[in-house]
Amino acid sequence: MKRRDFIKIGAGFGAAVATATPLSGARAQAKSIFKASDVQPAGYPTVAATENMGKKLADATNGRLSVQMFPSMQLGGEKETIEQTQIGAIQLLRVSAGTVGPIVDEINVVNMPFLFKNMAQAERMMDGPIGQELLDKITANANAGLVALCWMNSGSRSLYNTKHPIKSIADLKGLKFRVIGNPIFVDMMNALGGNGVAMGYDQVFSALQTGVIDGAENNMPSYVFSNHFTAAKYYSLTEHLIIPEVMVFSKRSWAALSAEDQNLVKKLAREAQLEERDLWNKYEQQAMEKAKAAGCEIVEISDKAPFQNAVKPVWEKYGPKYADMIKRIQAV
Repeated sequence: MKRRDFIKIGAGFGAAVATATPLSGARAQAKSIFKASDVQPAGYPTVAATENMGKKLADATNGRLSVQMFPSMQLGGEKETIEQTQIGAIQLLRVSAGTVGPIVDEINVVNMPFLFKNMAQAERMMDGPIGQELLDKITANANAGLVALCWMNSGSRSLYNTKHPIKSIADLKGLKFRVIGNPIFVDMMNALGGNGVAMGYDQVFSALQTGVIDGAENNMPSYVFSNHFTAAKYYSLTEHLIIPEVMVFSKRSWAALSAEDQNLVKKLAREAQLEERDLWNKYEQQAMEKAKAAGCEIVEISDKAPFQNAVKPVWEKYGPKYADMIKRIQAV
């Protein structure tokens, strides 16, 4: 089925959701199927957690509300699915904060390189008042058209490429690396000595195979379970970014839900946040083992200081805008 056909169907789903507002007893029982999208494959932690959330939602409402999951980029890349969520063609979407940043500028604070000391600090930020405050900024943004429900883990991002192991910053020179379409990431990659190429996630695998790009940067599960490891054998643990994922709901579809249903969705989303975290930790280890078994060269970077120093121009350019929030996050 063509993507435009999905959009048409999605618009129908949006209309169906609109009829679910309980104006009468009969209408309160109207069934609504929330279409959910993720660029990652079936079984991926974010996909599994969203599917489990849908099962809980169906159980809690006796089947009145349910979720239909479309993984593996069936409905398009992150940019396309955000647009579909904004118009109500998709109701539930898991998307990277890196892609949300160009839409809601305040979210770019978590896209700064080497912002977090480790995953534990990032998790405390997500679970605490700062995390909720940032989610609220997405929801409050009139142009975003999104209701931010929760954060999800996506580990730390590192570099992988088709050419040679990256053991020092000098090894990046001249290599073309795909980054999320966000100016911060393009500037970051250029500052590291590579050439940043903004590209949709759905295009990365073929671009690695054909040599359009030499490498990319992502977490280990994405590297392995999107098959990038079959084209790019060298993975270097630079851990230059820890970018959370965001689960959002279409604001257009959200407005059609009763307050009771909205609260239920919020509650189940928070449960999904913690469930996904547990799934993520197990999945990350499986991915590492699979990459090693396939003969990929995993390079430990013992001294990250040269990489951290190289991105200082990025901090000088973008940091002042987010200075107060950066201080609060680093104090977590």
